[in-house]
Amino acid sequence: MTHAHNPAAPEGATGILVLADGTIIWGRGFGATGSAVGEVCFNTAMTGYQEVMTDPSYAGQIVTFTFPHIGNVGTNEEDIEADNPHALGCIVREDITAPSNFRDQKPFDQWMAEQGRIGISGVDTRALTRRIREAGAPNAVIAHDPEGQFDIDDLLGKARAWSGLEGLDLAKEVTGHQTHLWDKGGAWRLGHGYAPLEELEASSTRPHVVAIDYGAKRNIFRNLVKAGAKVTVVPAETSYEDVMALKPAGVFLSNGPGDPAATGVYAVPVIQKLLEADVPLFGICLGHQMLALAAGAKTVKMHQGHRGANHPVQRIGGGWAETEGLVEITSMNHGFAVDSETLPDTIHETHKSLFDGSNCGIEIIGKRAFGVQYHPEASPGPQDSFYLFEKFVGGLE
Repeated sequence: MTHAHNPAAPEGATGILVLADGTIIWGRGFGATGSAVGEVCFNTAMTGYQEVMTDPSYAGQIVTFTFPHIGNVGTNEEDIEADNPHALGCIVREDITAPSNFRDQKPFDQWMAEQGRIGISGVDTRALTRRIREAGAPNAVIAHDPEGQFDIDDLLGKARAWSGLEGLDLAKEVTGHQTHLWDKGGAWRLGHGYAPLEELEASSTRPHVVAIDYGAKRNIFRNLVKAGAKVTVVPAETSYEDVMALKPAGVFLSNGPGDPAATGVYAVPVIQKLLEADVPLFGICLGHQMLALAAGAKTVKMHQGHRGANHPVQRIGGGWAETEGLVEITSMNHGFAVDSETLPDTIHETHKSLFDGSNCGIEIIGKRAFGVQYHPEASPGPQDSFYLFEKFVGGLE
């Protein structure tokens, strides 16, 4: 790490990360060429890099993978969480190696190039992760030039000029723009992939869940189907009247990127009306945060956020009183959180992080509405939390 302006690139350096404070981190570029500006975060998962890169919740972010060997299993057409990648780029320790997996269809670096995403290898990701833990997630520019030619002053200017994620509504950018029945499958089977679900359209036995897409992962919809629901996906800015016109048995509030308070400008009033109508609600991540906002709580920007597939969460009562104290290992991806200190008497806190005590679950007292900060659909991550989908779908009429 250096702080000099426009130094010559070290021999072999074709990638660079320029932090807004002037820190320069060199590496070997892979994937697409060019540059991108965003917030640098870290993810501690050992698997699932393709799912991470395509998770809409990573819009506006550059992901540092703490696991050193990224790319070992290649990429395929099934392990994606959205039509396009949303993370701006990634930073890894070791060079991308030839894939070794029976499901591989394309090397990770080739996939990154085709998707227009920039990567840097050869970086001391431990040092960068410690820096984020100590100083918070910085704004930065990631760049790749095969000739190693960079205008560092220009890159630094872009990093410093970027407004950051606070106050940013990214859900409008990553949401789907059409209402549609989820027919892309539920459980995956070897040799068959995700089976089509045409029979759901005519199904009268499955409770109908309307899922509001603020930047949802596909595996959330698959888990709702697996739990027994028929799922209709609607865009982020869908009105209360249009949601209710679909006659939902329950409404799901999805994950997504950006500041929940910014997205909440148009989403929270819809959620409040759904609460008043006593429609069953289930929120994950951003959806959880906006459910809390709708019920009178506040959200805050976290110092470093939670991103990984190994986060311990403890149940602390409420609708889970019979299993109070039980710990589940969860998958997480969030840079904002519900402020526990602002929870009104109408909200019961049901889960908390064992890393820092931050809020990880709520239920609205007297309503059929609950949310969790973590990702029970995992992908990647452990399967401890599937019961939440069963709780939601099983309680619908």
